[in-house]
Amino acid sequence: MDEHDHAGHHGDHGHPHDHADDHGHALHASPPRGHNPGHSHDHAHGHSHGSTNERRLSWALAITGIFLVVEVVGALLSHSLALLADAGHMLTDAASLVLALVALRASRRPADDDYSYGRHRFEVLAAFVNGLALLAISLWILVESMLRLMTPQPVAGKVMLIVAVLGVGANLGAFLVLRDGENNINLRGAVLHVLSDLLGSAAAMIAAIVILLSGWSPIDPLLSALVSVLILRSGWRVTRQSARILLEGTPAGLDAGEVASDLLAQVNGLAGVHHVHAWSLTDERPMLTLHAVVKTGADRDAVLSAVHLRLRQNFGIVHATVQLETVDCDAAPEAAPCKQIG
Repeated sequence: MDEHDHAGHHGDHGHPHDHADDHGHALHASPPRGHNPGHSHDHAHGHSHGSTNERRLSWALAITGIFLVVEVVGALLSHSLALLADAGHMLTDAASLVLALVALRASRRPADDDYSYGRHRFEVLAAFVNGLALLAISLWILVESMLRLMTPQPVAGKVMLIVAVLGVGANLGAFLVLRDGENNINLRGAVLHVLSDLLGSAAAMIAAIVILLSGWSPIDPLLSALVSVLILRSGWRVTRQSARILLEGTPAGLDAGEVASDLLAQVNGLAGVHHVHAWSLTDERPMLTLHAVVKTGADRDAVLSAVHLRLRQNFGIVHATVQLETVDCDAAPEAAPCKQIG
């Protein structure tokens, strides 16, 4: 979301609103003490992070793409399910990295009439698709492992070992490139793909060593199945987290009742807080709307500024829309419209 766009959401109220901008201060009201409404360092800092992540994703994509070709050839030559499964991982890794790059670039586009919140959700959508891909590839490997156990096939251990060792090196390089990037759900989805492939290459290497030393080929599908179960767990986690954001679930760790109670206890001039709704634009951008009932005679500008300051300091919410009321809309008779300030 562009730093200068308003944080209003689902304008379903028929009465006037007192809004706040992305930095948490009131429009047409005095900002909290010590707050500079004209600052822009957060926005520039976000661009810096985005450029760094883009370079990391590009390098990881180059490493993954080169080794993907090597691994497919090795899997065909050695008849190894572990290598073939790992090649499948590499293919989804490459696709996930491309998707993450596209989403990253799209999220940096400014807000406009079509996307008034900006395009930050593209990164969440990319993470969701990557999570689904992890789940699908894990289930496919489990099925293939069971089939291979029922009908064992000879495996060329030497070729498998060489390709697996190269795979560990390539995936480790891609993982190290991505590991220190900005921590958001889009990059985490890409990292999980690379990490899952690193585990797959390590499993293939161990299976190759066992086959060379003992000739016991069932180790190949058994280790493949074990790795797929580990990947399934990670894939489910990132899919669930991204789905929660896309469905506008309440941010993890944020309780609407606690927010209302805290504001009532800490902000002078408040008589009530209701209609608290919280969601996330991305996992890093929690947002919130609420109605605040102001006591008779209280300074509405001071109350509004204090509410935003408290939300920012105690709950980390800088994107908020607050509607001020002198009478609780829920308590007002239906025949008499809610009296608003202003």
